[in-house]
Amino acid sequence: MDKDFLKECLRVEVIGGRDKQFSWGRAIRHAFRQPHRRFLFWWRIASYLYMTGGKRSKKISTLINNKISLKYNTEVGLKAKISPGLKIAHYNAVVISDHCVIGKNLSIRQNTTIGTKTQGKPESEYNIKIGDNVYIGANCCIIADQVSIGNDVRIGAMSFVNKDIPDNSVFYQKKIGVIEPK
Repeated sequence: MDKDFLKECLRVEVIGGRDKQFSWGRAIRHAFRQPHRRFLFWWRIASYLYMTGGKRSKKISTLINNKISLKYNTEVGLKAKISPGLKIAHYNAVVISDHCVIGKNLSIRQNTTIGTKTQGKPESEYNIKIGDNVYIGANCCIIADQVSIGNDVRIGAMSFVNKDIPDNSVFYQKKIGVIEPK
């Protein structure tokens, strides 16, 4: 991760608009005037420090991430590789694992988890890939050690995903065990 990638992420997610120029003053001003963008601002800074710095930077980035996780009730792993355009609609119980590689323009709703199924495996055995322009509805779980979600995919609310989803798909969970009145 380099500074240009960080600036592009902040320009798209915090400043808003693809045609606006990046400046640190503009990014800070937008982050503090618009609270819904503040989480992304601090998470991007913490992730950058974690990925590029030494021991001290990792400690500082972990402190920042812990603080924003508690404040926003949203936990995004510092090692997650997320391209520009992340949109979190409601910061309530969103969890994104360290083991994710996520493309551009992910839109995610509240109470959603993207994580691994088992703990303690070597780093190389985890592979959660999500393509570009993916929408994930509320109350979804994407839980697997190896899963690939293609580009331009819409995942409906209250869906459980543990298998691959191809490009240009709509995935939703059918109702199971519905009790109908007599």
